[in-house]
Amino acid sequence: MQRLKNRQAYLESGSRKQRTHQLITRGAAVESIAPQTKGLTETEFYSLMESILNLPQAEHFIRSAAENHARISGQEKGGD
Repeated sequence: MQRLKNRQAYLESGSRKQRTHQLITRGAAVESIAPQTKGLTETEFYSLMESILNLPQAEHFIRSAAENHARISGQEKGGD
């Protein structure tokens, strides 16, 4: 029973580590592309991102990227 609990904790920890890594690398990418954001407070950064991501053009690009990802993922799994 203890081994099962340990295994579950290990797997959950791994997914949290992956998520943390993903968040850090994406945040670094934003700072790399827009270095001016480095000096912003967290509140200012969130406000900026919310403003940018609510633009109609951004919504279009995000939707297109998500659809493209889904299409490619489906092809890799043998869906198409």
